Amino acid sequence: MSSEKKKKIEEKLSQQLDQKKKLPFLYEKDQILIAEINKKTSHFNRNNITRTKAYLDIFIELPELHWAFLAHMVSRNGGWSMTDLKGDLLPHLLEKEKREHFFLFLETSNAYIFQNAYPQLLLYKESLRVGRSLFHLLPVFHVSAFMLPFWEEFWESRDSSLLTLALIINEQHYIEKRIVQHPEFKQIVFNTLEFTAQSILQLTQVLLPYQETKRWLRSSSIALAGITVQRFTRLADRIEAGRKLYSILFGISSIHEGCRIFALQHRHTGSRADYWPTLFSKQDETQGGYYGKERLIKCQLKHGAPRFYSPELTVAWQDEQWREPERFDWFVDLSPLIYLEPLSLASDVDITTDFCNALNRVELAILAKQQWNKK
Repeated sequence: MSSEKKKKIEEKLSQQLDQKKKLPFLYEKDQILIAEINKKTSHFNRNNITRTKAYLDIFIELPELHWAFLAHMVSRNGGWSMTDLKGDLLPHLLEKEKREHFFLFLETSNAYIFQNAYPQLLLYKESLRVGRSLFHLLPVFHVSAFMLPFWEEFWESRDSSLLTLALIINEQHYIEKRIVQHPEFKQIVFNTLEFTAQSILQLTQVLLPYQETKRWLRSSSIALAGITVQRFTRLADRIEAGRKLYSILFGISSIHEGCRIFALQHRHTGSRADYWPTLFSKQDETQGGYYGKERLIKCQLKHGAPRFYSPELTVAWQDEQWREPERFDWFVDLSPLIYLEPLSLASDVDITTDFCNALNRVELAILAKQQWNKK
């Protein structure tokens, strides 16, 4: 971002802070549009499957909306984390109540971000249709005043990178007090030993499966790029994680195209079998029990070992009736501008081995627990 553009954005954000926040006057056509956007948002906000597809559909239609594709890939990870709680591993480490708490946290985060971001994407789509900016309507959808200057700038310059960074900053600030710092979630999720154990076992990985084509072999396979979020409860770390994922997804052409092919060819079901069917199965091959042995050797199943059970989301969980988010604007000063620094490309983006090692550590933790219970 040029110094001139940065100064322009800063001035507009300062104006947003100084202005008394009030809703715009709504004409009848505005009210009709608002009702349509709210209806569509509510329709697609039923569960992780519908949200994830909605993100992909709007990106395919409007590829300048980079954030939508990033959100699609991250939302896939949310679904996989949800179904892990009903697979054949984590139920042996987490009690039923804890798993339900973790699901509630994942589902609420996924839903809140969608409810706040998807109307923004639809408002841009409608602006294109009518040929003029409609971003003065953002406050009606409880969108932070922080976003208005970035949408206005995007309307003029189509700077996809700047808009994406702004949306990453917005989404993580949006859930900071509503979820991460909320007393209820702190008590039942973030302050628990089980959440700490998830970090130790590196279950907070975000994967970007992509189609890796080996032309000289005339074959293709799914590879895993991604990152590990070390400290999820820290706002700065979550924003940096989003920035890194964006730099990988849109900064490395082979990964971007490979992820795009993967997303189009593999419908999101919530099962990890979507990207690794030789390692994961949508059916429980252990007949409801635990295999009782290590199954993995260097990302390969041992001979005769069953695949890891990874159910589809609609099998694992019913749609959750989450409560409406609290209404307040997180934007109170200019400190979020520090996150608009230029992106740097990560040097090592392959996370396949790390993912397999984490999976193996979960297996070993279960075996250790079983041995302890026998004493």
